[in-house]
Amino acid sequence: MSSPRPRHRPADFLAANRGGGLATLLDQRGGAVFAYAAWRLGLKPTHLTLLNLVIGLAAGAAVIAYIPVARDGAPWWPVALGALVLWHVAYMLDCADGQLARVTRTGSDAGARVDILCDIAIQASVVAVVAAVAHAYTPWLPAWSGAAFAALWMTNLVTAVMAKEDASVSMVTSTGLAVRVVKLVRDYGFIVTVIAIALAVPESMAAVMLFFGAVNALFLLASIAVNARATLR
Repeated sequence: MSSPRPRHRPADFLAANRGGGLATLLDQRGGAVFAYAAWRLGLKPTHLTLLNLVIGLAAGAAVIAYIPVARDGAPWWPVALGALVLWHVAYMLDCADGQLARVTRTGSDAGARVDILCDIAIQASVVAVVAAVAHAYTPWLPAWSGAAFAALWMTNLVTAVMAKEDASVSMVTSTGLAVRVVKLVRDYGFIVTVIAIALAVPESMAAVMLFFGAVNALFLLASIAVNARATLR
């Protein structure tokens, strides 16, 4: 006789989250609801990962496809609002797949790799949105600026993955409120919120691109310095 299926609540899934920045707290809570619903439906974590991929890529593709329409006079705010919602729903699903895997103990190395690869694909689409809008509304930007922004963006993703694998790579281990506020510039939930807001005023996207490019460049240099210093002691 099979053992009865364990009972879970959304709070159980929320408790299984792996933290994150201040802006991610909302997405973790939404992720717990999605994880609970997926558990009730008998879905696997990878189902949530793939749904995250579809929604995230669809949001990015829709924004890029809208650029010629907006240049003809259509307003940006409906697309900005839609992108904000879709990017956060996708991120909630990204939070949910890990929560579901940990609570139900159905995680696997292959599932973790799929999760990381989908994260890379979605973030590549977000980078494409920023670069496309910035260059559409600020044509004087040099061509290399978009390429540099895209390359430096990967620093945020790679170092985040490293931090998950080894907490010792974190440059600032404090969890104080001031530190968490500063770390918002590397919080994906905060980043997509800023980008979505900038879509409502597309002329501001160039400033957003330059700002996050500079932030990621500074983190890259700081990471190199901290780790090099550790090896030279």
